[in-house]
Amino acid sequence: MRKARVATTWLDGCSGCHMSLLDIDEAIVAVAHQADVVYGPLVDAQEVPPDIDVAIVEGAVSSEDDLRKIRAIRRNARILVALGDCAVTGNVPMMRNPLPVKAILERLYVEGADVGKGVPNEVVPPLLKQVAPLHDVVKVDLHVPGCPPSARLILFVLKELLEGRVPDLKSSARFG
Repeated sequence: MRKARVATTWLDGCSGCHMSLLDIDEAIVAVAHQADVVYGPLVDAQEVPPDIDVAIVEGAVSSEDDLRKIRAIRRNARILVALGDCAVTGNVPMMRNPLPVKAILERLYVEGADVGKGVPNEVVPPLLKQVAPLHDVVKVDLHVPGCPPSARLILFVLKELLEGRVPDLKSSARFG
């Protein structure tokens, strides 16, 4: 039997959802029997591979790089999971939406800098005018709220998806 191909990534967020994913501890061994992680911060793949069965994405879409990455993942994934409140609602990253991008960059890299004052144009990906949750940009198949979702909930979602079922989150998921 072919193992499922799983990808994970984070966009604009704190990576707390990935920390929660790692908190499934020894249960990761059972998941590894059913799935190969083919893309994400835990593996060395540089490009989004084809034929992903389940893509788990945390964070909001706030830069051109985020936009490129989420579109590539959506094109290549059969099931896309928005993991955590930033991916589901935009949460904390969306707090910058009332402010103009230029003002944010000036505040950070000019007013707030002690040395090397100036907005970088090579290493910082261009920011979008507005931050958006995943479903505003691509089709999302499953929303898993939480900041971060518990390891128990993430494991439940993974097990259900790897068994070919859509997880019922009505009684087990909550925002915040």
